[in-house]
Amino acid sequence: MDLIATTEALAAACERLAKHPVITVDTEFLRETTYYPLLCVIQMASAEEAVVVDALAEGIDLKPFFDLMGNERVLKVFHAARQDIEIIWHRAGMLPHPIFDTQVAAMVLGYGDSIAYDALVEKITGHRPDKSHRFTDWSRRPLTKEQIVYAEADVTHLRDVFKALDADLKKRGRSDWVSEEMEVLTSPRTYDNDPTRAWERLKTRVRKPKELGVLMEVAAWREREAQSRDVPRSRVLKDDAIGDIATHAPTSLEKLAHLRSIPKGFERSKWGADIVAAVERGLGRDPQTLPKLEKPRSNAAGSAIVELLKVLLRMTSERHHVAAKVIATIDDLEQIAASDKADVPALHGWRRELFGEAALALKHGQLALAIDKGRVVRVERN
Repeated sequence: MDLIATTEALAAACERLAKHPVITVDTEFLRETTYYPLLCVIQMASAEEAVVVDALAEGIDLKPFFDLMGNERVLKVFHAARQDIEIIWHRAGMLPHPIFDTQVAAMVLGYGDSIAYDALVEKITGHRPDKSHRFTDWSRRPLTKEQIVYAEADVTHLRDVFKALDADLKKRGRSDWVSEEMEVLTSPRTYDNDPTRAWERLKTRVRKPKELGVLMEVAAWREREAQSRDVPRSRVLKDDAIGDIATHAPTSLEKLAHLRSIPKGFERSKWGADIVAAVERGLGRDPQTLPKLEKPRSNAAGSAIVELLKVLLRMTSERHHVAAKVIATIDDLEQIAASDKADVPALHGWRRELFGEAALALKHGQLALAIDKGRVVRVERN
């Protein structure tokens, strides 16, 4: 197979692919040392051909590829699409549409939580994909023949996986379930790296409004710094250090230096002064303008409800052959335990019909769980 390395060859290939109603797509990228993923290789396939594109070829313009991704007449099939789409969003400022994610479809059909591509291929086709180039350096040139063959196989096997999953979804009447998930994957908010919202992805728990203000300002500073330097967030400051700063709120370089999570000598760098300034901005924020802190949901009754909901979730997952993860998360269960009106996916759409209504019934004693012949079963109560 010839590697596409010119804009003209890419445009011709995309023109051919655009004539098909469905194509499969994958990318190879690196992001270990950068904030934004470095796109190295693009592979695509229709029912008739497969192409591999050198995205790092000198002088190549990827516009034909991005145009194809936005072609509404062509369904783009990915596996675990989020990172591939994130790359396209960053490079072209657009989102592929319409799309189909085989990992999501597999979860909806009971293949397990976030099943890996090679495992899904083997389960559906019986073919065991070559894994030897999974962790290769895709930025190194020239690409070897083996790398190109490996890249091509990713999208040719994906054709067979898509056909099987699509047929099964239609047979079980679950195509709309996957469509709902695709709306999330094609929403700009999913890929929004707005520094002012960077604090939301941190696992750090803060208890006071002042701590939250500092957390928000320091997280925003780190996000802007990582973006401007194109380095991973952890290269600027690790998550646990941000949590430590939020809790102790050091307002001087000396106080910053005393934090155990801060690297030795860090306070003497330009970043040290930047962090102290961010802390002061956080402390100066009006508490009334800050998001409301969630109250801890660790009371004994709430914890017991969550444990029962976990059992119900597992039952539902096994009974309907749907991965538990795609029905509800532990956070969903905690929020349902705390409020009947929790704004969580598990209480909307097909998830509510499948699980949410039963979860609320269990919470209010209208449904019970019992053991019958060694199995946990649902018991309706008046």
